[in-house]
Amino acid sequence: MSRTQQKRLSKLTLEQWLSEYSVSHQNLVNKKIHWLCVPTIFVSLLGMGMSLSVWFTLVLSALVLLFYMRLSTPLFLAMGMFILICLSVMALLPWGFKVWAAVFVVAWIGQFIGHKIEGKKPSFFEDLQFLLIGPAWVANSLMGRKKSQA
Repeated sequence: MSRTQQKRLSKLTLEQWLSEYSVSHQNLVNKKIHWLCVPTIFVSLLGMGMSLSVWFTLVLSALVLLFYMRLSTPLFLAMGMFILICLSVMALLPWGFKVWAAVFVVAWIGQFIGHKIEGKKPSFFEDLQFLLIGPAWVANSLMGRKKSQA
């Protein structure tokens, strides 16, 4: 992680992250695509990870939850519950790595189609931390929280 990213990580609030993320997520079609594809990418990452190493995936999930806890307790709780739901989905759909990887690729294609429709590049091109903000943005939307548009 670069020094600029470390400074940025320590300074931005959840609202600031969500506001910045929202800049490239204004189009309703793009938003709907993201509401579907972001959770799909998240669960597919967990599925691929669990296929390779359960312990490593659980440790990485705990670190991701620490990132969310630093931003917001309600977000931490929501994402913790979402991870539990993802684990339940994986138990119901005991797919192997290749299937989860295919789901991952298809969901990313959807994301890029959404950004083509939007006419703006994905936020993570600016800062990789936006890869963790995407799920927070979806969770925030599902919790019915509105944030100011940038």
